[in-house]
Amino acid sequence: MTPTDKQRVVMDRLGIQAEAVDWCWIGKIPQPPADVLQAAGNPPLRPARLPPLSMIGMALGAPFIPLLILLRLLSAAEEAVKRSLDRKEEKEQRRAKEEEEKRRDAAIAQQDLDNVFDGNWHGDAGQFLLRWYSHSTHHERMLLATREGIVLAAPPRRVSVGREKRMEVVARIPASEATLVDPFSGEFETSILLIRFRDGSWLRVDTEELRSDLHMYLLRQPLTD
Repeated sequence: MTPTDKQRVVMDRLGIQAEAVDWCWIGKIPQPPADVLQAAGNPPLRPARLPPLSMIGMALGAPFIPLLILLRLLSAAEEAVKRSLDRKEEKEQRRAKEEEEKRRDAAIAQQDLDNVFDGNWHGDAGQFLLRWYSHSTHHERMLLATREGIVLAAPPRRVSVGREKRMEVVARIPASEATLVDPFSGEFETSILLIRFRDGSWLRVDTEELRSDLHMYLLRQPLTD
């Protein structure tokens, strides 16, 4: 589904004119301190389990897992043979790509972006994270960048198919409270975006696509302090 198709679905389903959209998810929520969890009303910290129909489908597909593993091994072996036959220019391109990935991983670690949020449970991001699965038990969110701010949509409960047909708005964050940020300003091709709140706290989301429509939208925006 193209970015334009997703925007059309959002308009038809939710009646919202979005500047950019993409499906996203968050990493595993760490266990908060007991007093923080209690003060928040002991909200769920994990998405709901797969619906029974999906679990049956996974069980039926289990016998094919060894075949899939074998196919992956064969594909890896084929890739290794191709690499050994690469021309000098191709080897240099691959080496440059590997160096770029190392720089990206180092930048992620340096900014603590391998965590789902900044770690302050009392900050705006931490408090919003505590309510994440109270808004919806589905494991994904459609993130909409609009002129008014950030909108998150999802099915109220976890589904295995038809997420677009069942989604509804589950959270709105006005532009005065938070902004959407590419922490690398397009330097690296990643799926990482931050919802950065006005108190400086942040929440990491990962988009379904690398350098998604949301990333490209942010690159087109004027730089701010």
